[in-house]
Amino acid sequence: MLEQQPENLQLYVNWLAIEALQKSEPSAWFEVLYAKALGDAAQIPWAKLAPHPYLQDWLTNHEAFTSQQKALVIGCGLGDDAEILAHQGFEVTAFDISPTAIAWCQQRFPDSSVKYVVADLLAIPLQWHQAFDFVFECRNIQALPLNVRSSVISSVASVVALGGTLLLITHIRETEFEPNGPPWPLSNSELEQFESLGLYQVGKLVFSESKQIDVKQVRIEYQKYIISK
Repeated sequence: MLEQQPENLQLYVNWLAIEALQKSEPSAWFEVLYAKALGDAAQIPWAKLAPHPYLQDWLTNHEAFTSQQKALVIGCGLGDDAEILAHQGFEVTAFDISPTAIAWCQQRFPDSSVKYVVADLLAIPLQWHQAFDFVFECRNIQALPLNVRSSVISSVASVVALGGTLLLITHIRETEFEPNGPPWPLSNSELEQFESLGLYQVGKLVFSESKQIDVKQVRIEYQKYIISK
């Protein structure tokens, strides 16, 4: 049984990520982490067993979506964000690269309307191209190294329907220098790549969830141009 203490959990996650990076398999560590957790959500550092508060806040203060619009949750983890979107009336697809995470979601929410699937952000299914009215991306890009960042950002942008919304939550950094990681916070130039891929910024909120006030995060709402620029 995994015996990581909470104060050591981040070090363990960093070690898994660096080991995967050294093997040129930058996303392979997610399955290792979920599998070794053996059903203990406390061993998944981002698993709060509740929707992300800044997603919940955005939904509360946003004009209601049309019923049966399609939503995609990227790197869905244990499924709480997907479930709140389903409760909002979306037809939700939620994916994770970890088969253990997806099985965990299905076990937690056996009667859910959410379609939980195993998929890779670096190899998005062709049928998902511009297929979703609402896309939620929370801290998955920052969990992958800079050498695949452009590809990951392109994948995220590609699934947003024309006229659709992308809601992005991520840590950010002030410089273009490569940061130590994981995570590897996004720079301004990396965020600007979304705008080069047919999206424009509608709203932006800067916040911090920790005592380290210099660790900044953003919630950015993008929309995709209905007609290509």
